[in-house]
Amino acid sequence: MEQNAREDILGRLKEVPKTAMEPRPDMPPLRELSLDREQMIATFIEKLTLEEGVVYRVSDGREAVARLTEIAAGEGLQKVMISTDKVVSPLDLPAWGKERGIAVLTPRDFDDRDSFRDAVFDEVQAGITGADYAVAESGTLVIVHDEQQPRLVSLAPIMHIALVPATRMVPTYEQAVGAIYGDTKDIPSHVTFTTGPSMTADIQGRPFKGMHGPRRLMVILIG
Repeated sequence: MEQNAREDILGRLKEVPKTAMEPRPDMPPLRELSLDREQMIATFIEKLTLEEGVVYRVSDGREAVARLTEIAAGEGLQKVMISTDKVVSPLDLPAWGKERGIAVLTPRDFDDRDSFRDAVFDEVQAGITGADYAVAESGTLVIVHDEQQPRLVSLAPIMHIALVPATRMVPTYEQAVGAIYGDTKDIPSHVTFTTGPSMTADIQGRPFKGMHGPRRLMVILIG
């Protein structure tokens, strides 16, 4: 009987006349795609601030280092880990640290993975990195990881300080993803999207900040 019932149902489905589906209308253009750079920056700051991130705007690298000095003094930073990407390296932060009595470490300072891991999780008070893109529509940082940008530098310390050139601002996720994955010959192994401090929730939906990553996110927007 079960087989007869199955065949009966399939037979009825086959008898149903096929109707052509109406084509879906084109999606309206995203508002973010019409924003100029200053409007994108304003949107980025607004969105990230809503997620409890902090954004500082400076004009150039010199002002970025000055702002970093203020943050370090205000937060009492004594030991930090920095990436060696193209945004951070030109600022010569190891020399900056020596002038101010701040130990500035890089992943290259460690001979083995375990020592580096212990340092980023337990020793340093902040991780300082560049960012490849900043997404205006959501206030999101996009970081492509490689040997110059190990992912633990931005994910493990209790505070993440990101240095972001304003020229890397894009309106939507699609622009960032397209730029990263457009060249199929050089696909990165890992990309991080960060929108505010780390946040999770318990089984009752109560949110917690910083349980699985930085409790605080500060962005220095350069330019």
